[in-house]
Amino acid sequence: MVANKPFKKVKKSLREAGIKFVRILWCDNANIIRGKAVHVEMLSHYFDYGISISAGQQGVPVMYDAVIPETGLTPVGEIRLIPDWYSFTPLPYAQGHARVMGNMVLNGSPWALCPRNFLSRMIEAARREGLEIRAAFENEFYLLQQSQGVIPADSTVFASTQGMDRNREVIDKIAEALITQGIPVEQYYPESGPGQQEISMRYTDALRAADWQIIFRETVRAIAHQHNLTTSFLPKIFADAASSGCHIHLSLWRNGQNLLPDPQGICGVSQIGEAFIAGILDHLPALMALTTPSTNSYRRIRPHSWSGSFRCWGLDNREAAVRVPSNPAFNGSTHFELKTVDASANPYLALGAVIAAGLDGVQRSLKPANPVAQDPGHLPIEERNANGIDLLPQSLGEALDHLKQDNILLNALNSQLSLAFLAVRQAEWEAMKDWELEAEVKLLLEKY
Repeated sequence: MVANKPFKKVKKSLREAGIKFVRILWCDNANIIRGKAVHVEMLSHYFDYGISISAGQQGVPVMYDAVIPETGLTPVGEIRLIPDWYSFTPLPYAQGHARVMGNMVLNGSPWALCPRNFLSRMIEAARREGLEIRAAFENEFYLLQQSQGVIPADSTVFASTQGMDRNREVIDKIAEALITQGIPVEQYYPESGPGQQEISMRYTDALRAADWQIIFRETVRAIAHQHNLTTSFLPKIFADAASSGCHIHLSLWRNGQNLLPDPQGICGVSQIGEAFIAGILDHLPALMALTTPSTNSYRRIRPHSWSGSFRCWGLDNREAAVRVPSNPAFNGSTHFELKTVDASANPYLALGAVIAAGLDGVQRSLKPANPVAQDPGHLPIEERNANGIDLLPQSLGEALDHLKQDNILLNALNSQLSLAFLAVRQAEWEAMKDWELEAEVKLLLEKY
């Protein structure tokens, strides 16, 4: 656990910043961002031992605030949510409030069901292999009018400068708020859908990348609301418009050196990079239960939609599940992108599971199949089968079935976390598997 800063120093900085409440956040198995706020005058009582939350919180689905019995959790039992003070940030969009990420602790030790601790464990597992994981989440989201219906903020097309002009004020405020919170903003452009946007963050170490994903969602939603807009990261909102992904970009490092580039390697990728990618592809049908974990996610995972619906990889191939971007400034590729991800995923669980899969590839010295240089959806089925190019799960139920059989991922999660996660997702699948898009959007639009 990260050592806490001395209380007097933190309290002084809080008073100087005019902070009245500190929000302690967690993200549950349904990927709902939750928090409890402590008034600064009472903070001394919670500084070292955090706040109390019910153990049952990790057994709650997206549909309602009640515990799924199959999770093994009940309303009995308390967990301490202990602030990681190194993640402390005043909120530029909520004057007088600050945020800190919480670690779930039971009897003085990390709780087995803590998603943030799961990612920390996978980071440590990578470190034992001599690897440092750096990552970034690349979000697409919709800006919507605050109205009775679900109406886009504009009707512009991909990369339209009109779209930039129409949404300049809110985008500028989002970028400003992110930068104020220490998150470097790299690029922005209007995406393909009407009112759809993309803002990319700079890569960082894996734990901070997941923290930044939480901050990103919180910030975009809050700033949009202040501009009389609603925002949503839901993968599929409109049947006839572009879906929203949340691609994970990854690179492997050792002693400050990026291990991925190799000008002699396939797609400019080193052997260890190939093995890591092969591990991800090997486990991808099961991984999807964590990276695309909502019933709505699978309305996005379709061929010819740039969503990574086929289990394959390729250089600059946006239809492959794993894309290796070319980089003319380097001899080789500096990172790769997993496209089969969306923002209904808990970032700690998704990134941790991706690392676990990649490490399995490294430990088994796996080799990926040949990279694909065209849209795999246009290949004859016989050619796809011969080259190991599989159509990925087309429903949450199918992905859950794969995860239940994947002992590498289940063991990485641990028995308690995997039981609770699977039970929550199974309950969501059973509840919503026959819903029409309109019903999903009504429930999930402002959850994600």
